[in-house]
Amino acid sequence: MTTIAVLGNGRVGGNLATALTRAGHEVTVADRTPGAATHAARTAQIVINATPGAGSLDRLTALRDELRDKILIDVSNATFDGPDGLPADLIYPGSSLAEQLQEALPETHVVKTLNTMLFPVMTAPATLTQAPTAFLSGEDPQAKQTVTELLAELGWQEDWIADLGGIQTARATEAAILFVPHVIRSSGFTPFAISIAR
Repeated sequence: MTTIAVLGNGRVGGNLATALTRAGHEVTVADRTPGAATHAARTAQIVINATPGAGSLDRLTALRDELRDKILIDVSNATFDGPDGLPADLIYPGSSLAEQLQEALPETHVVKTLNTMLFPVMTAPATLTQAPTAFLSGEDPQAKQTVTELLAELGWQEDWIADLGGIQTARATEAAILFVPHVIRSSGFTPFAISIAR
């Protein structure tokens, strides 16, 4: 059993918290209540960033001490929203939220994953008609191995997980969010994921 803090109690955070609790972990969900994120991060072994990406950097930088030497799983995408509320452009073009987090939190092991799919797929990948891909970006091999083990508990088969390399590779997966509004407008909120076919 691992102690996990999920920062963000929206659809993404709630979905992940429910699934990880079901897998046998001790999960705390931090909402926007003052002090909630600080307490949750301090007592956790692994922290998941499921906060809206536009404000993630400021929120997490404020938790530098609590996140020291811990794994931070970043599932968010930092975007400017269009008039319809869907992602319209990247906040960090030429970079990524994950890179910004790793630079701001050098003593934290940032791993980017699960950000190239609609949220129901994160915890139920086998429900799609084709195998999805969960990408990993991060500097620390052991941290990525730990995240891979967590993904397996969420139903991700080994050959569905692709380690892209260092944290800089997250700029590619974060840019994939620009597909999302067009797919949603054309086919609705039907669950989907980016997949590498071989």
